[in-house]
Amino acid sequence: METLIPTINRLQEVFLTVGADIIQLPQIVVVGSQSSGKSSVLESLVGRDFLPRGSGIVTRRPLVLQLINVSPLKERLKVENGTHPEPIYLKIFSPNVLNLTLVDLPGITKVPVGDQPEDIETQVQEMILSFISNPNSLILAVSPANSDLATSDALKLAREVDPDGRRTLLVVSKLDLMDAGTDALEVLLGRVIPVRLGIIGVVNRSQHDINTQKSLEDSMKDEQTFLQRHYPSLASRAGSRYLAKTLSKLLMHHIRDCLPELKTRVTVLSAQYQARLNGYGQPVEDHSATLLQIVTKFASDYCNTIEGTARHIQTTELCGGARICYIFHETFGRTLQSIDPLGGLTDLDILTAIRNATGPRPALFVPEVSFELLVKRQMKRLVEPSLRCVELVHEELQRIIQHCSSFSTQELLRFPKLHDSIVEVVTGLLRKRLPITNEMVHNLVAIELAYINTKHPDFTDAAQVSASSKSVCFTSTHYKSGSQPSLLLPFDFLGFLALRQKLLMEGNAGRTRRLQRRKLQPQALAAQAKALPVSRKLTSKEQRDCEVIQRLIKSYFLIVRKSIQDSVPKTVMHFLVNHVKEHLQSELVGQLYKQPLLHELLIESQDTAQQRTEVAQMLEALKKANNVISEIRETHLW
Repeated sequence: METLIPTINRLQEVFLTVGADIIQLPQIVVVGSQSSGKSSVLESLVGRDFLPRGSGIVTRRPLVLQLINVSPLKERLKVENGTHPEPIYLKIFSPNVLNLTLVDLPGITKVPVGDQPEDIETQVQEMILSFISNPNSLILAVSPANSDLATSDALKLAREVDPDGRRTLLVVSKLDLMDAGTDALEVLLGRVIPVRLGIIGVVNRSQHDINTQKSLEDSMKDEQTFLQRHYPSLASRAGSRYLAKTLSKLLMHHIRDCLPELKTRVTVLSAQYQARLNGYGQPVEDHSATLLQIVTKFASDYCNTIEGTARHIQTTELCGGARICYIFHETFGRTLQSIDPLGGLTDLDILTAIRNATGPRPALFVPEVSFELLVKRQMKRLVEPSLRCVELVHEELQRIIQHCSSFSTQELLRFPKLHDSIVEVVTGLLRKRLPITNEMVHNLVAIELAYINTKHPDFTDAAQVSASSKSVCFTSTHYKSGSQPSLLLPFDFLGFLALRQKLLMEGNAGRTRRLQRRKLQPQALAAQAKALPVSRKLTSKEQRDCEVIQRLIKSYFLIVRKSIQDSVPKTVMHFLVNHVKEHLQSELVGQLYKQPLLHELLIESQDTAQQRTEVAQMLEALKKANNVISEIRETHLW
């Protein structure tokens, strides 16, 4: 187990070269307020004076202190000012130290002094929390014996990240500075504030000892003498030497417990960074082959997204071909089904159409022209939802471009100019096909408007109406209909005879009324002839005529709607979707595979080369870390 701490030191060196903290290594973090005796505790562990001293914050950056037990003494000390989160690494090789790794953090302060920033308290606390939040760190909280532990800033911060105290060890410093007649026995026994890893009391060197250059060895002897005199029952479990042994033992056992998870973490990260490095690819050598490879991959991903065979299938929303299917059968289908065949058509509109179709002569029959005029008016309402269907599919084809750009090969993301050019080419192809598809959809409705097929096998209502009017069907009608099938609408013949008899009986009264009408002013006569009642009760004949026309319009509209609902998706697929699928790759190659453009399109982004280098360095560090961990045999862990 003695090799575990040097192993962690080597891992720290490995990751120091890449400046990364993605691996949370086991370590002991020293936390305490200013003038709590933190520096004296650390120097007693090292056995040498090596830390700067002074008023205010002297430790301004984290100090990673690696104590390595060796025979020769090699030591290097470098201190930098300015509060900064990046740590300073200090190795101390000495025969007088135990293998140990500590992180010394700036002392907790409340009030800024001198040139310290106003938010110095917040800065220091955030720095401390960033280290002790690491679940693999042990917290060495230093609190002076001559202050109330209930107000200890070090313990307060430790409790925030370690509420159960499983990672916290408390050092009670300055035992010799307590008021006369008092001691810290209850605190050291854990009866005031219990700490899971234990409480150890130490005696620090006084300022007089430092000024007179009293050696650390003599200070430790005086410390043991003081403990034997004032805390004889705890003397063997207190003091700086006992603290060093305890810390070394705790750290070794903690490393042993963390090592399996640490090894797994290194393995997982190695695989992730290897995948990232593969995604960045190698620098381009063959520009032609690289361009063709990227274009082919993009075209394949685009078509596969439409077909539903793409590797990256979204689970949060419909995409590609599934979205197009939804547009056809749900959005477009429901919109057509919601259109009322008689919507916006009133009885007055029908009567007006009948009258306009008869000209100056009273109608014996309901004119067929009125049916055609009205049904065409309703059929034109199918144009707008049909064009909206084309628009929605076009928008989805645009969205597929971004989808493929996000989930396609990383090679495409390496070259922003090539990416933009591909998007531009595909967008241009879709833009060219959109008016063609719209025109064909327009033509579908125009075809239906061009010929009202009243002989359509599904137009059963027309057959029933014609059968009911056979008694008044004239042979000449068939000759007048020409290429257009004739729809003979029913005529109330008995009603006509009754009306004729009534007019004959009116005699002179009728003639008198006609003479009076002739005397009206021409302008009034024109206004009267033009005016139609906005609403009135229909006669029985008018009601029957309206019902017949409504019945025929609804029946024929449903036939046309069914045809449009079936033909519009087929038209969109043929003229837009399938055309893009079939011509996408050839369009991309034709537009982009040009010698003058190859080098320009395959220029990497400014960040790609730097990111590739950083990922390669991290991968190399992870490989070294894996080798370091692999050197530890399982038998060394127990």
